[in-house]
Amino acid sequence: MEQPQLKAQIMDGQAMTRALTRIAHEIIEKNEGAEGVALVGIVRRGAALAPLLADEIAKIEDTRPPVGSLDVSFYRDDVRRKIAPVEFGTDIPFDVDDRDIVLVDDVLYTGRTIRAALDALIDLGRPNTVQLAVMVDRGHRELPIRADYVGKNVPSSREEDVRVTIAPYDETNAVEIWTKPTE
Repeated sequence: MEQPQLKAQIMDGQAMTRALTRIAHEIIEKNEGAEGVALVGIVRRGAALAPLLADEIAKIEDTRPPVGSLDVSFYRDDVRRKIAPVEFGTDIPFDVDDRDIVLVDDVLYTGRTIRAALDALIDLGRPNTVQLAVMVDRGHRELPIRADYVGKNVPSSREEDVRVTIAPYDETNAVEIWTKPTE
């Protein structure tokens, strides 16, 4: 079996920071400030991006929105196909009721992870609004879901993987396109 190969790095850490700064401004503009806004990162890399985005909002507004993480493992529609999904745990240290929740994820692809996140979030309460911020939108939607805030649109083929690498899970912050392994 052929191993995956790095095809291109399309964003480095600096470009990711610029994208987060722009998204922070867009969130503040759309919500007329940061009051009532909370960020919920989807485990794993969305949960790593959410505090970085909160820091950018704090630089602009002098108010850091609360941040939580959401594990959607058991809400996925493919959970029955996996022998044992890995559970990371949800940590949302605030009430989601009547807040403007910004879900944060690394890559928006088919929309299935976001559908699972919406189900998991609604089980926790009734937000005022739910918005979606992603570092990369790569297209190929299977569900009618779109991001409100996008770091970069990356047209890609289904034969490619778009990967966001970010600390603490990876050595560098970057967005890369990889070829999928062939069987």
